[in-house]
Amino acid sequence: MDIQIERKKGLRILFAKRSLPYWGGMLFLLFAAWLLLRDNASTLRVDAGTLSVAEVTQGDFNDYIRVTGQVEPITTVQLSPLEAGVVERLVVEEGASVRRGDVLVELSNPSLTLEILNSEAELAEKQNLLRNTLISMEQEKLTLRQNKAQLDLDVARKRRAFEQNDELYAHRLIAHEEWLQAKEDWELAEKQRELNIERQIQDSLYRTVQVEQMEDNLANMRRNMQLIRQRIGNLAVKSPIDGEIGLLDVVLGQSVASGQKIGQVNDLSDFKVEAQIDEIYIDRVRTGLEASFERQDSNYRMRLRKVYPEVRNNVFRADFNFTGAYPANIRSGQTYYLHLQLGQPTEAVLVPRGTFYQTTGGAWIYVLSPEGDRAYKRPIRIGRHTLIGPKVQLLTALHPFDAAQRRTGLEAGRPITVGDDCWLGGGVIVCPGVAIGDRSVIGAGAVVTRDIPADSVAVGNPARVIRTLTRQDETE
Repeated sequence: MDIQIERKKGLRILFAKRSLPYWGGMLFLLFAAWLLLRDNASTLRVDAGTLSVAEVTQGDFNDYIRVTGQVEPITTVQLSPLEAGVVERLVVEEGASVRRGDVLVELSNPSLTLEILNSEAELAEKQNLLRNTLISMEQEKLTLRQNKAQLDLDVARKRRAFEQNDELYAHRLIAHEEWLQAKEDWELAEKQRELNIERQIQDSLYRTVQVEQMEDNLANMRRNMQLIRQRIGNLAVKSPIDGEIGLLDVVLGQSVASGQKIGQVNDLSDFKVEAQIDEIYIDRVRTGLEASFERQDSNYRMRLRKVYPEVRNNVFRADFNFTGAYPANIRSGQTYYLHLQLGQPTEAVLVPRGTFYQTTGGAWIYVLSPEGDRAYKRPIRIGRHTLIGPKVQLLTALHPFDAAQRRTGLEAGRPITVGDDCWLGGGVIVCPGVAIGDRSVIGAGAVVTRDIPADSVAVGNPARVIRTLTRQDETE
């Protein structure tokens, strides 16, 4: 006989066998929802005293580069003797303050002294010759005057004789030949006197020209003597300006050539800073840019005054002038580290510099909660100068090779250095202790296990340098 089974009611139906699939589906949905909605963040507890905390602010990002400059005098004058000679005496030493015209070095030149003696002897000889010539000319002038007087007398006598003979000849008292001789004698005396007068005129003109030429020669010789004596004065090397002896590169007994650089005088009325700047910034660096540096807890402002167009060893020079006060103890040759502003400030989120960059590759940082007891990982992007591709790993941690030591948790670290203006392609792995030089390019997926020089292109696993960047790469 069949037994009627009572139908389960209420809570009993939930635990029936036919309800098990529903229970399984429900549990699966709950598990899936938990996987989707759970907090996947991992937690690490650390001592707050070992952390470095800095504030991230919103403000103006200043695009600047750091350049190294040396203090130079505003003006430097080279010391070069006008005359060759041997150093006889050093009147001052390096670093001494001098006034314009002060004697710095005394030279001697026996050849120049002998040249002066020879010139003086030649001048005396020329003067004696001029005096003798003048005396001779005066004597000749007197002789001509005496001859003229004699000729005047001769002409007067022969004219009287002719007049007497002419009157006698008119009365037919003398012969025609006698009259004719008297006439010819008178005419000859007249011609001789005219020739004497003409000679006196010519000799006078000649003497005048000759005397002028000799006087000019004497004047030239006197001027030469003055110049030679001035050359003697040039053996004393004098300071051309007020300032300080910055360099004096001579010793006693040294032979110095004319025009040879033997030192320099610095004008200390003002100073400038000469900086060496990498050539990659040559298109952005122009006169008028502002710069600053800190020294003795004070900030000093400067302005770019001059950019030298020549590039040597991948750098070019630039001069900066102070726009205000300068350090009280400033000295030539001091090194200042300038912050050169390359452009106008732009609005950005400012993240302080820190060691997090070596670990994160600039991809993320930790942000503190308002309470200050928790920190959350946040992605970030660091702009300017260095480009870092996706999934770049900067690995600084080192672990022991021995497994037993690794189990103890022993760990060390070696810093990674990445220079300015580098480009790390996607997936690059940089191993501990590696340094990458400025402006280098690392190909995607490269594993950098050793240092990379500046201006290099490196690819591969392990990364190796395949070429050096050149100026042609700037235009490609």
